[in-house]
This record gives sequence, structure tokens and C-alpha cells, in this order.
Amino acid sequence: MIHDTESIRVLCPKLLLTDSGFQWLIGSPFFPPLTIVSTVSCIHHVSSSPDYDKESDDLRTLLPKGFRIIGALIIKNSDVEKNAREAVDSARKLQRHLSGEAEAELDVPVVIAAVADLETGDNKFFVSRSGNSNNIEAVEYVIYDDNPHKYVWDRGCLIRCELPLKLPFYYPVNNPSDAQKMFLHATEALVDKLKDPQVVYLAEALSLASAELPQPVIVRGKDLDFGTNLSNMKLVDEGAEDFDRKDLSCAHFCLKSNTASTIFSAESADIIQVSVLHNRSEKSLQSTAPIAEFYPASEVARLLVVDFKLQVLCYAAKSLPLMDAISKLVFPGLVDQLNSMKKAIVPYLLSQHPQLCPFHFSPPGLLHPVTSIYELNYGETEMKQVDVRKSLHLRLGLPFDRPLMRIANALDFSNTKDSSRSNSLRKGSPLLKDVHIGIPSSGVSGGRVSLVQGSYEYYHYLQDGFDDSGWGCAYRSLQTIVSWFKLQHYTCIDVPSHREIQQSLVEIGDKDPSFIGSREWIGAIELSFVLDKLLGVSCKVINVRSGAELPEKCRELALHFETQGTPIMIGGGVLAYTLLGIDFNEASGDCAFLILDPHYTGHDEHKKIVNGGWCGWKKAVDSKGKSFFLHDKFYNLLLPQRPNMV
Repeated sequence: MIHDTESIRVLCPKLLLTDSGFQWLIGSPFFPPLTIVSTVSCIHHVSSSPDYDKESDDLRTLLPKGFRIIGALIIKNSDVEKNAREAVDSARKLQRHLSGEAEAELDVPVVIAAVADLETGDNKFFVSRSGNSNNIEAVEYVIYDDNPHKYVWDRGCLIRCELPLKLPFYYPVNNPSDAQKMFLHATEALVDKLKDPQVVYLAEALSLASAELPQPVIVRGKDLDFGTNLSNMKLVDEGAEDFDRKDLSCAHFCLKSNTASTIFSAESADIIQVSVLHNRSEKSLQSTAPIAEFYPASEVARLLVVDFKLQVLCYAAKSLPLMDAISKLVFPGLVDQLNSMKKAIVPYLLSQHPQLCPFHFSPPGLLHPVTSIYELNYGETEMKQVDVRKSLHLRLGLPFDRPLMRIANALDFSNTKDSSRSNSLRKGSPLLKDVHIGIPSSGVSGGRVSLVQGSYEYYHYLQDGFDDSGWGCAYRSLQTIVSWFKLQHYTCIDVPSHREIQQSLVEIGDKDPSFIGSREWIGAIELSFVLDKLLGVSCKVINVRSGAELPEKCRELALHFETQGTPIMIGGGVLAYTLLGIDFNEASGDCAFLILDPHYTGHDEHKKIVNGGWCGWKKAVDSKGKSFFLHDKFYNLLLPQRPNMV
């Protein structure tokens, strides 16, 4: 049997191979030293070397506490051992930048170096067990874990701490340059306050299974050791005879039923919620009246208040004592996030402050979540925010043609503790999704079916208690289209109401103010304006002079579903439909249209909708010679284009 210290265990499916030259290897203090959990690309360089300042600034926020840099992968085809020593040296430099001390004794016992060959795809591994990068040893045995998600999430849980803060401070009006100094002083005082003996950390399980939830636990600041060194941590066994209750572990908050689960991921992990409370009143044996103290300023001063919304996510072994989890993971996480926001705010201190908010993501191919701080003042389509997401995609090896790191992709913790409350506030049942799945075939012999790609919600007349019968079919088709973009995570906005759609058209100058609240119809052109304004989505419009010409567009419509995959709105005369697919035989010209009809007025019952023909295949001319599309009406087809963006 190969011992853990003699072999390297690789949990990520494959090490990222790009032309960036460097990959940082990610591990955890809760796993054996030679365990690679994931890799991230080095994206900041100075000449041919990593820019350690920028890399450490990014990674300090990106990686949840509980994961850390344990090595580097270098991609070159020359001297292998020389490259391995360079990888070790780079990893140690980055570790020191992350620790903030150039000569710090690093909290990583072994550094791993990997050298990748781009031609063969082979990786050679080395380890360095001392601070000297020249002292390296080759490792021959490499284990690629068959179930890496189980390895990570069977052992650990997530700790979440959300802390909104208002930071007030004064600065002299006649000397505004002192504002930065006063702001930095105020943030330092805030960090000290988090370590105050009067601070209380309240830990509780964040789960829906309320019957299994343990009671919340209070940890007082005076009992905590606020160190960041995890190398000497002591894991606890609550089943041991000499177990001390003060060593209560994170497992106390983890559902025992999860041990039999077959789903292992960040989304399904046990979550511990930690709240920070501060005792602002001291106990006194004597009753005293409130006292106000006045401190006169030496010159005219102005009050400035900066808002922080801290939200950290940490990974902890279930056997880690709760007190260590708070002092060695949660507290450093709060400090790092505060410092990161502070650095972003300083240049704009006396102007409009950036609206900064952390979001947590679990992108595909990564075993652990990551965190990014977004600037929300100008929305997700603002170019600086787009550049931030592009850099995240580059660092994490994600494709650049789909949204994976937008706000809509962020982990939603409201689905755990508070979801029962939020669901109870919703009127009626959730909307039906993907109602075309399982419907009877079109009847086209030898045809090729091209369908909408992804999920959508079915919007139709009289939903939400709103009577739009006779005039709102195009509004409902637009709502279905917007739901597609939302469910595919291209946006996080809510599906707009009829009034919000009208408001958008007034704001862009297409309609007069009297249009708001009216029952006027809208068509394909108006829908394109709304999609552009609300989602930044461009549309292609196809015009046909008669319903008889629609079959001639089948090849073009099929290409749309195969390349774009978005629902299409068909408007003609006074009717609008949503098109979900095409069944087309090129040889015979026979075709059918998969129509989702917004004119339905009944309850959201899938069987009733399908049996009634409200979602089904429609031939241009049926077996009885009746035309579905009117020959004396023109039609506009709105084809929303899938954004090729991050």
C-alpha cells in the first residue's frame, strides 16, 4: 500500500493545460499534504514571471479560507528539474505574499511542483520539503481519485458569515487629503473590534431539516485565539471518552442523514451560519443614567459613512473545533474581504463610493466554491464588470461564450434556511417549465427536429390574477422569452410585468407616457426594444407578407434553434405565439411548428395544456386543409440572439 506522504492524490479531473505558463495548485490543511484539490491559472505577469502582488490580491479573495496554495504547475518542454525548482520557488513566493510577511515561516509543510508537457500531456511531479527550492524529490506514484466530490464534501462543510457594516469617520473639511488616513485608521479599529472580548459569535445550522437542527452555540471573543496558523490544529472526535464540550466540532451542526447521501457538492453541503454580535453595554452593579460625551473638533470636520457588506464563505473539516473555525477561518476571511474592499474604495473615497458586494460561485469543473467581489453601481453589462468576469473565466479555465460567473449563477443560500418562508409568500404554485417535453410527435415523415435549448417558463393569459385576455399575448410571449434568459443565467432580473414592459418602451421614447397602464398591443419590434433595454440582447427580425410564406422560412428557423436555441415570438395580425421548434423534411418540404400558445386561460395543468393543443405541433396546413397561419395577414418573427459573452 502506498502511504499518503509517498504519493500525490489529484482530485481535479485533469490539471489545466493552457499557454499561460503557470498554474497554481490548490490544497487544504484538512487533507494530506500531497493532495491537489484544484488548479487556477496565473493571469498577472511581469516580464516572464508572475506578478505576485496582483496574484495574491486576487487569490486572497477568490479562495475560501480552508483552501490554500500548495504548489505550482509549469508548462515547458525543456529541463524538467530546472522547471520544477522554478515552480517551487514561485509557489513559495506567492505563499509569502499571501501571508503578508516576506520572511514568514510558511504554514505549508510541503510544496508540490508539477511540470507539464504540452505535446504529450504528461505531468511529472516533485516535492520540496524545505525552504530551499533546490532540494526537490521526484514523486512516482500519482492517484487520480474516482469520486473527488465525495472526498471533499464527505469530510467538510461550509461556514458562512454575513456582516453588513456602516463605518463612520470624520475628516477635516480644509484638509480633505487627510480623509484617506482617517478612513484607514477607522478600518484598523474595526478589525480590532472584531477581536474584542465583548464580541460574540453565534453559530447555527443553516438547513431546511428543522427537526434535526441542533441549538445555536455562542462563542465569546474572550475565549478565542485569533491566530491564522492552521498547521498545529487539533481535530476532535466527539465520540471519544475524554471529549470536552468546549471542543465542540463543526460536525455538531452537520446533518447525520447526509452521510448516506449520494450527492456531494457545494450546493448540497452542510452549512454553518456564523453571526457576529457586539455587546455595546457593560454590566454594572449600580443603576446609572445614560451619559453623552462631547469631544470638540480642533477644526471644521465632515462626517463620512462607508457601507460594507461582508460575506465570507469558508471550508472546514467537520472534525475541526468550532472555536478554531471561527478564529482561524471566519475572522481572517472577514479581515481579508474588508481589506480588499478598502483598497477598492480608497481612490473614490470623496466621490461616489463603489457599491461592492461579494458573491460565491460553484463553477463547473471546480470542486470548491470561489468568491468574487462585484461592483454593482453600473450593473452587469458595464465594461469594467465584464472585464472582471473575463479575468475570472481565464483564471478558472472557463469558456468565454456563456455566463458562468454572473450574479444569476451565484450560490443562493436563501434556498436553505429561509426558503420555506419565501415560498410561502409566493401566490399560487410555481410556473410550469418546459411544457413541450413529452408531447406527441409532429407527424412529419422523415423530418429533422430542431428545438429550443434549455428551460423556459410558460406564461399565458390571466396568470398572477392579471386579466390581459384579448390584448396581452405578445407580452406573455416576451415573458416566456425573458424567463429563458433568466433560467440560462444570462440575467438575474425578474421577468417583467406588463406595466414594466410598457414603462421600458416609454423610457426609450418608443411610446408616449399614456401608454403605461393601457391595453394596447405590442409586436415583434417592441419586444426587440425591451429585450435590448432590459437584457442587452439583440434580435433578428424576419418579415413575411403572408402566413402562406412561413414554411419557406423553416430552414432558417431550424438553423436558429440549432445555433441560438432561444424561443421565437411569432406575431401576425392580432395574435402572437411562442415558437419552440421546427420539424422539417428538406426533401419533401413537409414541416410542422412547435407552438406554445399564450392565449390559454386555464390553470397550470400540464396534461390539460397538452391535450387542449395549447402546446403542440401545428402544421401550416392540417389534414383537413385548414391553415394555421392566416394567408391574408403578414407575420413578423422575432429571433433573440444568444449573447456570446461571459
